[in-house]
Amino acid sequence: MSKRDYYEVLGVSRDAADGDIKKAYRRLAMKFHPDRNPDDDTATERFREASEAYEVLSDPQKRQAYDQFGHAGVDGSGAGMGAGFAGGSFSDIFSDVFGDIFGAAGGRGRGVGRGADLRYGLELDLEQAVRGDSVDIKIPVLSACETCDGSGAKPGTSPSTCPDCSGAGQIRVAQGFFSLQQTCPRCRGAGQIVTDPCGKCGGRGRVEKRKTLNVRIPAGVDTGDRIRLAGEGEAGMNGGPPGDLYVQIEVREHPIFTRDGRHLYCEVPIDFVHAALGGELEVPTLDGRVKLKIPPETQTGKLFRLRGKGVTPVRGGGQGDLLCRVVVETPVNLNDKQKDLLRQFQASVSDGGEKHSPKGSSWFKGVKDFFDGLTG
Repeated sequence: MSKRDYYEVLGVSRDAADGDIKKAYRRLAMKFHPDRNPDDDTATERFREASEAYEVLSDPQKRQAYDQFGHAGVDGSGAGMGAGFAGGSFSDIFSDVFGDIFGAAGGRGRGVGRGADLRYGLELDLEQAVRGDSVDIKIPVLSACETCDGSGAKPGTSPSTCPDCSGAGQIRVAQGFFSLQQTCPRCRGAGQIVTDPCGKCGGRGRVEKRKTLNVRIPAGVDTGDRIRLAGEGEAGMNGGPPGDLYVQIEVREHPIFTRDGRHLYCEVPIDFVHAALGGELEVPTLDGRVKLKIPPETQTGKLFRLRGKGVTPVRGGGQGDLLCRVVVETPVNLNDKQKDLLRQFQASVSDGGEKHSPKGSSWFKGVKDFFDGLTG
């Protein structure tokens, strides 16, 4: 039985934001969780299906692979992911997915915030993308303040306990018959407040810096690919884990080659003498020059395939080919003698008709038949 599209499962569009994906999963998890639907196999299957879809679409790398290759792109990593969710209790799901609204259960991660993910656009030459490379990049990031070790407090002092939540980081709010825990608005869940802020970071615990990172470019990347550098994003709040850095690849236009997947294409201009009589030309490849044999009577647009001179994709698969498209070039800037020789040549072949110009003769015959049909 084929799997349904993950976006269809969650009921969101393919360009849905991360927040919309999470909201959609919350709604389905509340509705179909097995703890709320005992002995209902249909609900259990819907929950498993939604959990699997959320596990893939909530992860930037897995979502990109799914967008590009469908279910095949996440086989072994996406397939069956819902099992991890389905095995948990409803309270586990409530804590993991809804915790950012009601506060983390049992005080876990109280006041701790993961740093933001960052994106960096990196331009590469075609040669770098095909062969791989190692590139240094400089990025501005928010890093933990070294003066206060990220606490936000002036050296020699310490944050004080928040008087509103008594250090719990959460306050209890009554709403009708329900009593809910919410993040303390005064300390923002930290449980502490800074009364004497650090002079360098102004009590924020983070400062902006520029740092240099070395990025290893795997061979075969292409425009639109992303490289994830774990933990190289912004520093977390209150000692929380840092975010990730995503390096977005953009391959510059090449003066000779164009790329289409694993194949490379180029145009090879030849004079009409080589086109008519045949010959041998040197053509460029990314590995150096190679000989290309041109058979007699070659026409413009003819494609010649040089096997194994293309690209080996970063996700695996055989190496592509280089396809050379021949363009017969019309001579320019002719002197009188050369023009006269061409007229003599034209006269010598004009009586041959279809013998020397089969395509031209066929085309003119088709035009004549077309107009005869209009007037007939």
